[in-house]
Amino acid sequence: MSLLPRAASVKPGEKFDVIIVGLGPAAYGAALYTARYMLKTLVIGETPGGQLTEAGIVDDYLGLIEIQASDMIKVFNKHIEKYEVPVLLDIVEKIENRGDGFVVKTKRKGEFKADSVILGIGVKRRKLGVPGEQEFVGKGISYCSVCDAPLFKNRVVAVVGGGDSALEGAEILSSYSTKVYLIHRRDSFKAQPIYVETVKKKPNVEFVLNSVVKEIKGDKVVRQVVVENLKTGEIKELNVNGVFVEIGFDPPTDFAKSNGIETDTNGYIKVDEWMRTSVPGIFAAGDCTSMWLGFRQVITSVAQGAVAATSAYRYVTEKKGKK
Repeated sequence: MSLLPRAASVKPGEKFDVIIVGLGPAAYGAALYTARYMLKTLVIGETPGGQLTEAGIVDDYLGLIEIQASDMIKVFNKHIEKYEVPVLLDIVEKIENRGDGFVVKTKRKGEFKADSVILGIGVKRRKLGVPGEQEFVGKGISYCSVCDAPLFKNRVVAVVGGGDSALEGAEILSSYSTKVYLIHRRDSFKAQPIYVETVKKKPNVEFVLNSVVKEIKGDKVVRQVVVENLKTGEIKELNVNGVFVEIGFDPPTDFAKSNGIETDTNGYIKVDEWMRTSVPGIFAAGDCTSMWLGFRQVITSVAQGAVAATSAYRYVTEKKGKK
């Protein structure tokens, strides 16, 4: 099975009803529905699966039980391949609004035209940038406590961070894991006070404050996390089975602003309930949007993609009707 269905058939300058930018769950959800709406569709993205490539086992998507993320990506790809949706592996550098449509400029494949555009470009998770992190992604390292907590039942884990997602993650994990270390570089938290107080009451949560992760060790899976106390300089190893990195995201603020698309105060693309952006004809879905901040899941991204596709269909249909 090719990860580039019908890509060879696409020619620079070709016109589409909709171009979908991105290759994560939101983009796949959008592509499935635009294809079912019989819209001529092109998908352009860098990495099939997007952030799913950083996951291990996924067990919170209805109907797909304990599926490897890599297999989930293949399932998504196969579904849009059924509808012969072409996928180009490329980087979109610019979207020009020509008034009567859009020109999508890519880094390698040239320009393509579209009546509408759907952005499913996701966000970039902030990484620790320490030895062992990349090596153990999906092998004990997770970037989503809500997603993966059930996989660490009766295990010892560490959560890194001091915001809402870190404290919420520590609380959820405390219900599954025998021990939770909450590692934070300061002695105070950015999280809402109610979250902090709730976690403090958990008997199996230990706060490791004024500390940073220096290294993550293991064999085939995570075994230890090395922590340094910033005040004393003390180095210690914590025996853990998992490390949950919850230190935030970098939204696609620059991309949105360079293309004239409004963002919220946090830098996420502003959308309404129908995934419409500030630019008529451009829609957005998934993690890159202001919708459902604080609850980012594969299932919600796919759903938003379907909604964006429906809005694009209505927009394109109306536009053709006027012509």
